[in-house]
Amino acid sequence: MSQQTARRGGAAWALVITSVAGFMAALDNLVVTTALPSIREDLGGGLHDLEWTVSAYTLTFAVLLMFGAALGDRFGRRRLFIAGLTVFTGASAAAAMAPGIDSLIAARAVQGAGAAVMMPLTLTLLTAAVPVAKRGMAYGIWGAVNGLAVASGPLVGGTLTEHISWQWIFWLNVPLGLALLPLARLRLAESHGTGAPLDVPGTLLASGGLFGIVYGLVRGPADGWTSSLVLTGLFAGGALLVGFILYSTRAKNPMLPMRLFRSRAFSGINAASLLMFLGMFGSIFLLSQYMQGVLGYSPTEAGLRMLPWTGMPMLVAPIAGILADRIGGRPVVAAGLFLQALGLGYMAVVATADASYVSQLPALIVSGVGMALFFAPASHLVMSSVRPSEQGIASGANNALREVGGALGIAVMGSIFAAQGGYETGQTFVDGMRPALVTGSAVVALAGIAALLIPTRRHTERQARSAEPAPVLETAAH
Repeated sequence: MSQQTARRGGAAWALVITSVAGFMAALDNLVVTTALPSIREDLGGGLHDLEWTVSAYTLTFAVLLMFGAALGDRFGRRRLFIAGLTVFTGASAAAAMAPGIDSLIAARAVQGAGAAVMMPLTLTLLTAAVPVAKRGMAYGIWGAVNGLAVASGPLVGGTLTEHISWQWIFWLNVPLGLALLPLARLRLAESHGTGAPLDVPGTLLASGGLFGIVYGLVRGPADGWTSSLVLTGLFAGGALLVGFILYSTRAKNPMLPMRLFRSRAFSGINAASLLMFLGMFGSIFLLSQYMQGVLGYSPTEAGLRMLPWTGMPMLVAPIAGILADRIGGRPVVAAGLFLQALGLGYMAVVATADASYVSQLPALIVSGVGMALFFAPASHLVMSSVRPSEQGIASGANNALREVGGALGIAVMGSIFAAQGGYETGQTFVDGMRPALVTGSAVVALAGIAALLIPTRRHTERQARSAEPAPVLETAAH
C-alpha cells in the first residue's frame, strides 16, 4: 500500500472514530430530557433529583473539558482519548443498570468526566490525520454528526423511552464504545502537544471557576437566582475565572495562553460559538416541550417533525465544509448564524397554541440550514487559528465555551419563559416561549456579528498553512 493510500485510510478511520465518539458525547447532553418522567416512575426521586440527572453530566463535562485537553497534550492524545472513551462507556453501562436515582446521578457525573477527556481530543486527532486541503470537508462531516447529536437528543431519548425503555438511552453507548476502543488503538496515530508540564494552578483556577459558573447557571432556574448557593457559585466562579486570566497572562507555561485571544480568528469564533449555543440550546429546550406539551405530539412524533431542523446538518454541513475550503470559513459561518437567527425569529412569529406544522416548516428548514453552515467551518476556524501544538487546548477551550453557552441559554431563556408565561395552558406556554425565542434570535444574530470580526480568507489561509502538522508516525499497538 502506498503512503498516500495509507494516509487516506488513516484519515477515513480517524473521521469515523472521532465523529462517532463526538456523537456519543454530544448526544448525552439532551438525550435524558424526554426520558425524565419514565425515570421518575421507575426509580423515584423528586423534581430536584431528576434535574440533577441532566445537570450532573453538564457540570462535569463543562468543567473538565480544558483539563482533559491539557492531559491529552501532555500524556498523548490517543492514549487519553481511549481512557476517556473507556470511562464514558463504563459509566453509560452503570447508568443503565442504576438501581436508584442517586446512583444514576453519580453515573451521569462520571459519564460527563469521560466525555470531557474524549470530546476535545476528537478534533485534535482528526486534524492530525487529515491533510490541510481536505480538512474543511472532514470538519463538515464531523460537524454534521455532532450537530445532529445535539439537536436530535430529545428525539432519540423519546423514541427509545417510548418504544423500549429509558435504560436504552444509556445502553446505546455501550456497543458503540466497545467497537471504537480497538479501532482507536489500531487506527489512530499518537500525537502530543508542547510537552510542557501540567499547569496545576491554572487547572485548579479554571476548573473551579467553570464549576461555579455552570453550577449557578444550571441550578438558577430551579433553586432561584437569589439562592445563596446559586449566588455563591456565580460570584465565586467569576472571581476564580478572573484569577485564571490574570494568572495565565504571567505564567510560563499556562494551560490556556491568553495570547491566543489576541488572534481575531480565535476570539471571534469563540465568541460566536458561545452565543450560538446560548441561542440554540435554549430554543431546542423550549421547542421540544412546545411540540409535545402544547401541540400534543408524542416524543417520537415531535422529533420527526423537527427533522427539517435537526436532520439538516447531515445534508448541508459536508457542503458547508467544502465551501469553507473554497471561499474561507468566515462568510459561511456568518451566513449560517444569520439564517439561524432568522429561523428562530420566524418561529416566534408563527408559534401559536394551535399552529399547523406547515406554518412552522419554513422556520425549521431555515434554522437547520443555518445550524449546518455553522458547525463545520467553525471547527475549521478554531483549529486553524492556533499552532498545531496548541490545537488540543484550543479545542478544549472552544468546547468549554460552547457548554457554558448551552447552560446559559437554558437558564436565560427558561427565566424569560417563566417571567412571561408558564405551563398552565397552551396559550400561557406560547406567551412565555415567544419572547424567549426572540431573545435567542437576537443572541444568534450577535454571534453572526462576532463571526464578521474573523479575518478574511487570505489571512485564514496563511494561518492554515502555518498550522499544518508535521507527519506523525503511527505508534504500533502493544
